[in-house]
Amino acid sequence: MSLPPLSRRKVLRSFAGIGVLALGAAACGPRETPGASASPSPSQKTSGRRFGAEWDSHTRTFMSWPALESVWGEQLPSVREDIARVARAVAEYEPVVLMARPEQQDAAQRACGSQVEVIPLMVDDLWARDTVPLFVEDSGHLLGVDLNFSGWGNKQEHGNDAQVGRRLLEKYDIPRAKAPLVAEGGSFETDGEGTLLITESSVVNKNRNPGRSRDQIEADIKSSLGIEKVLWLAGVRGKDITDAHVDSIARFTAPGVVLVDRAFPDSPPDVWSRAADQARTVLKDATDARGKSLEVVDLPQPDLDKITGRGDAFVSTYANFYVANGAVFMPRFGDAEADDRAKGILQDHFPQRDVVQVKIDTIASGGGGIHCSTHDQPGKPAK
Repeated sequence: MSLPPLSRRKVLRSFAGIGVLALGAAACGPRETPGASASPSPSQKTSGRRFGAEWDSHTRTFMSWPALESVWGEQLPSVREDIARVARAVAEYEPVVLMARPEQQDAAQRACGSQVEVIPLMVDDLWARDTVPLFVEDSGHLLGVDLNFSGWGNKQEHGNDAQVGRRLLEKYDIPRAKAPLVAEGGSFETDGEGTLLITESSVVNKNRNPGRSRDQIEADIKSSLGIEKVLWLAGVRGKDITDAHVDSIARFTAPGVVLVDRAFPDSPPDVWSRAADQARTVLKDATDARGKSLEVVDLPQPDLDKITGRGDAFVSTYANFYVANGAVFMPRFGDAEADDRAKGILQDHFPQRDVVQVKIDTIASGGGGIHCSTHDQPGKPAK
């Protein structure tokens, strides 16, 4: 029997039997910043680092071509169509580099078209947000912070995805810093001015960072990314493969402004709506790194009876949008009224950008979204 598709809203028991590939030391790799592999002291000076906001200028967007039938089963062709659709849409606004296994490179290039650059690099799945390093400015220079991707706590085969950080940074000659914790890019949301949103469930968890306290992890986050203030949201443990990444719950649209996912009116409460409600309560009482109160804006979900996608793991939040040069990319779920409402909210918050709707039903059925499948490299746009 084939495995069900990767779920981000339900931990799949089927993955418990998949062996994780042993990772040997690479013979060579990108240069690392001195001392970066060691856990930094909480008192270490971090003023030289800045974790920028997604609305800053991008050099390119990275994406990954889903490789494994063992993960997606019969949905593999349709999820590849979704990925190609997202890649083509983003490429209208900024360069897109899509990583694909060498034997799948030609097919990926045909699907994505000539405007997308497809490079040969071994990957396992499509979730570039989680496998590509976080990029920070370090004393004015670009640095890739490798978060030691572990398949969301060894829940899925990830032997190649665990090496994406090192291999990609080597290819683009970007210095690498090995983070002193295990996490994924979807766990982190910043305003670019020193404030970070994160769910406790996704990092203060024995499946990533056993024996580590929240205070210890917060100190490592601040040291690695140059963050001044961390706002902790509870999240949800053990109900999806990510343990509730923040990028499907709450997102900054500007310093001091946060959009928060809200369930469709009259939907029965569940762990996800309660997590969003908890986040809303925390954020309404919080201040950012500059001491300012936050404006919290609801981003309502569609009516599940009207959407075109299906599946127990379907992610129907609009919060998993992606901000690129000149555009914001959001899902089109098929509930026309809700789609238009969400587009209007995003347009209000990003008035200088086009808001582009993309159909991603198979990606969403696998438990993710457009943000999960993209990863921005900050800097001047590549020529």
